Amino acid sequence: MPVHRLRHVPARRPRGPTPLLGAVASLIAAGAHAEGDSRITGLWKLVSYEVEIRSSGEKDPVMGAHPTGYAYFTPEGRVFFNLTGEGRKPAKDAEGKARLLDTTVSYTGKFTTSGDQWTTRIDTAWNPDWIGTDQTRTFKLDGKRLEVLTPWRIMPNWAKQGETRSIVTFERATDG
Repeated sequence: MPVHRLRHVPARRPRGPTPLLGAVASLIAAGAHAEGDSRITGLWKLVSYEVEIRSSGEKDPVMGAHPTGYAYFTPEGRVFFNLTGEGRKPAKDAEGKARLLDTTVSYTGKFTTSGDQWTTRIDTAWNPDWIGTDQTRTFKLDGKRLEVLTPWRIMPNWAKQGETRSIVTFERATDG
């Protein structure tokens, strides 16, 4: 009886990366994170908040020399910001209450990161114009400091200065 040998024929593989593999590789290469980001997860205390005025290049500490506030990034991918200017006092009238909004930045939403940027889809904010928008920030970690830079835009709090970008510095904090 003759012996039949089976010849192995390799499966045909597509040339180049498959679309799924390519997508995964590009996310890894870009440092994209779907939920949270261990680099920034946790509590951050506000150290300084200044704006750079595009037309003049001047920097202005719009929240004062000693602003207060925190940012909190959850492992599940939500961020909370509550930042306030130095020397805020209770308001006695409607005009005073309106001025308090100029020294507050407060919002929350789900965030994702890619490389050295995060983008937050805002779902609650001190300024209703921000709700439903995507806010992208560039960040740099320097030891226990988180340095944040916004894109150029007209910020509602100091719109009279025209286009500005915020330069915000936080320090890693504990809740103790």
